[in-house]
Amino acid sequence: MKNLGQIMKQAQEMQGRMNELQEKLQEMEITGQSGGGLVQVTLSGKGEARKVKIDPSLIDPNDSEVLEDLILAAINDARGKVDTEAQEQMKELTGGMNLPPGMNLPF
Repeated sequence: MKNLGQIMKQAQEMQGRMNELQEKLQEMEITGQSGGGLVQVTLSGKGEARKVKIDPSLIDPNDSEVLEDLILAAINDARGKVDTEAQEQMKELTGGMNLPPGMNLPF
């Protein structure tokens, strides 16, 4: 039973660190860009949009498709960076523990 108590304590510590990581990701801001930086989108570490910056030279009422495509590309770039950062933070938290395929933390 001594081992069970230690396992429970470790699980509680891990849960506390997971909560801290979730808060850290929420506060984090990651910016993606497209068009050589003409369009920038900033997301939180949890993927929530925070800012959009568009260079005025791109605003052409007769050609909105280019701007729309660049905004989508910037969002996808930021999202990829958010995912990479979250994975790095999780790897650091779990000490490189390899989880089975399809099993992600937090559950």
